Formats: sequence, C-alpha cells, structure tokens
Amino acid sequence: MDGHMPRLSNRLTSLALRPLPAGKHLDGGGLYLIKSEVEFGRWMLRYRQFGRRRDMGLGGWPAVSLSDARRKADEARHQLRGGQDPIAVRQAKRRTHLFLLRDVAKDCFDARKSDLRGEGMAGRWFSPLELHVLPKLGTTPVTQISQIAIRDALAQMWREKPVTAAKALERLGIVMKHAAAMGLDVDLQSTAKARLLLGKPRHQVQHIPAMPWIDVPAFYASLSETSSTHLALRFLILTGVRSAPVRQSRFDQMDLDNCVWTVPAEVMKGRVGSTSTFRVPLSPEAVRVIEMAKASTARNGLLFAGGDGAISDMTLSMYMKRQGLEARPHGFRTSLRVWLAEQTDASREVAETTLAHTVGGKVERAYRRTDFLEQRRKYLEAWAQFVSGAANETASNRRAA
Repeated sequence: MDGHMPRLSNRLTSLALRPLPAGKHLDGGGLYLIKSEVEFGRWMLRYRQFGRRRDMGLGGWPAVSLSDARRKADEARHQLRGGQDPIAVRQAKRRTHLFLLRDVAKDCFDARKSDLRGEGMAGRWFSPLELHVLPKLGTTPVTQISQIAIRDALAQMWREKPVTAAKALERLGIVMKHAAAMGLDVDLQSTAKARLLLGKPRHQVQHIPAMPWIDVPAFYASLSETSSTHLALRFLILTGVRSAPVRQSRFDQMDLDNCVWTVPAEVMKGRVGSTSTFRVPLSPEAVRVIEMAKASTARNGLLFAGGDGAISDMTLSMYMKRQGLEARPHGFRTSLRVWLAEQTDASREVAETTLAHTVGGKVERAYRRTDFLEQRRKYLEAWAQFVSGAANETASNRRAA
C-alpha cells in the first residue's frame, strides 16, 4: 500500500552481520543489508509511494552500523507517513547544502545589476559583502548562516567602522531574502537578530564634513584658476547638485537661453528606473562658469574633463584636503541647505527640492506636480551672489591694480 512499510521485525543483529554471505538480507520494515562480499555491503530501504517502488540507500556497511541504519530508516518512515518522499527530502537537503553564501551573494548581485548604476561595475553594492562578509562566511552553506555567525563576522568592524558594518549587514539581509526566493530554507530574521546581538555602535555616525556657509565665499574666491578642478568646484557650490552629475555634466544638457541645466535621470542618485530628470536653474554666475569651462576645460562634450573622461570625485576631494580643509565637496550641499534655512524664507519643500531630495509621500507627490523651478531660481541666484561676492570683489581689485 502506498505510504506504508512492511511490519518491522528486526531480524538482524550486529553480531550476526559479519558472517552473513554475499546477498540481500532483510532486517524488517523494508530495510535490507545488501552484501557485495562478506566484508562489505550497503543498507537499502525499500518502500512504495503513489504506486511506485523506491529504493533508498542509507550508507555503506560497516561504516554505517545496524543501529544507525535503523535510525535512518525510522526517519524515512516518519517522512513517508507525513506524505513526503524521503528520497526527495534528502535531495532537497543536499541541494540546499550546495548553495554556499558566496554563490548566492553573486547570484543576488547579478539579479540586481539592472537596477544599479552602470550595472554595479563601480562595486559599491557588492564590495561591502566582498570585503567584509564573504572572506569569513563565504564558504558556509547559506542555510547554515545564523545570527551568531553574522555577529562574530562583523563584531570588530561594528566597533571600529559601524557605518561600513551596517551597510554590509543590510546587503547580507538582501542576499538572505534572495536565498529564500530561491526556495532555500534560510532564517530571514538572522540579520535583524545579529543587529540586536551586536548592540548599539560605540562610534556615532560621522557625516561628511561641511564648510560653514559663512566661510564659503572666501573658499569660492580662492578658486581663481580656469582648471577643471576649480571650475567644477565652483559649479558644484553654485548649483547644490551632487558631485557625479556635476563632474559628468555636458554642454548638451545646458539650455543657456532659458538658464536651465537638465540633469539626466541616469546620473541622478537612486535605483535605475526610479529616478527622473532634474531641472536646475542656472544663476548668471553659474552661466559664467559654464562659459569659462567651454573656453578652457571642455573636451568631448564634457564641461569638466580630466584624463580620459570626466574629472574624478577623488580629484576634487584631494584638492580640498591639500588646502588643509576638513570639508569635502559633498558638504557644500549642507552649506547651502543651512544657508537656506537660516538666511532665507524658503519653504521646506523648496529647500529640499533644491537638493533634489524627495519630499512627501507618493500620493502627495502625485498631486504636487511642480519642481518649484522658478522659486528655486530666486534662492540659487541669491546664493550665487553671496558666494561669488568675494570672488568678484577680488577680481575687481586685481583689475584696478
């Protein structure tokens, strides 16, 4: 009968196994010892399910003892009574153990490439896993990844570099969800439980250093050269746009007649497909920087060329570091935001939109179909007048001299 085994009788004894001749020897309940020769054999469990006879190997004798073979047979019978096929259950377990964390992580990364900038070639998505998780846990079957293992792998970094550790933990959580989608029996709460075990980071999150807005005019005035570095930093300060769109800005994105820079969706921060183009109002000072770049640093359509392509983010950061400054290029967005809050009457919506931040929920944004372009223009022109005042005054003094 399907799902049933012959009645157990335990005919065999451990002492009687060795002298048994070659052949098939029934213990009971479908359990056989099949001896190919006197000294060696293999255990087999025979059962029927859905009208089909199945033979399930339980290991070689004498490596697997009679008691071990009976225990394995009992487990299989229990699965059979529960409507499961013991062979299928074992195969599933074996497949599960073949999926190492490093392989699942790579598969997860490959699946997400289309959503990442440049298909993740910059390495920002995968590197937290590659550098900080996989060296310690990569060869572990993903089904065996526990909160204890995760905690032990990230404990030191959690103390010393909590931001990096948190990013690695977040990426690992995505990999575990990917493993679950593959049908693997993983603990989806393992990363959350590991976070609880790790506790609160000892070091507070360090934000990117920003220059106080009151000091920006003096720094702007020091950017007196017509090099890509100086002009790119000027443009970044004037527009409040992130480094990547500034560095990759092109002439064909600039509408100088209407004083608008249209930043393509593909260079805006966010997942591919979830961003849209962003219009930036250009102040007269920003237009002047564009004209200077056109005459001095432009190449192959890029405003701020460097090497074989656009100027690098590292070039801008290192320039500020060499000037003895703690502030970094990205920090000028903070300088602008604080100035808007302290020195203008700009609403929160306008101020946040100036920085290309998402404001409000999906429903609110669906009804508020404006990018506040002209409102932002007023404040960015005032900002440009503020930061360039010292620079223009210096230039006037030089001409007078």
